[in-house]
Amino acid sequence: MKKPDSLRDMLVSSCPDLRINPERLIMFIDDGRLVSTAAQGLSFEYAYTLHIVLTDFANDPDLIMVPLLAWVAVNQVELLDNDKLRETGITFEADLLDNAKVDLGIKLKLTERVVVRVKDGGVLAMEHADEPQVEARLASGRWELYLRDELVATWEVAAA
Repeated sequence: MKKPDSLRDMLVSSCPDLRINPERLIMFIDDGRLVSTAAQGLSFEYAYTLHIVLTDFANDPDLIMVPLLAWVAVNQVELLDNDKLRETGITFEADLLDNAKVDLGIKLKLTERVVVRVKDGGVLAMEHADEPQVEARLASGRWELYLRDELVATWEVAAA
């Protein structure tokens, strides 16, 4: 599965606290399912809930949520487009530790398609398919996030 690493890279690169303390970002997968049809071939889809936990987070949650939404717009757009998934596809909880820190937990319902092809000699080749890009949600290039006139995060959005 490739999406957790991709999202981790995005969050660490866009949040100054995580660049300094990346160990405060914990990810694990739950409720995993392998979805395949009776169609000819062995292609399948991973479907799972990605749990993201930020421990001792001492910043505004917007510093995580905005880059997260930018990532979702490219990598799991149906969480934004589909009415049913919009309500349940991204959820969060926060454990208020004190006036300055929280443990922030975020859950994302993700899927990843794996295309399996038979090559010459019967060799199976597996490839993780890119997400379909209906239309560009965010302009490609460098994005900056400001909080009260202070630049707090930057990230790159790849061209669709």
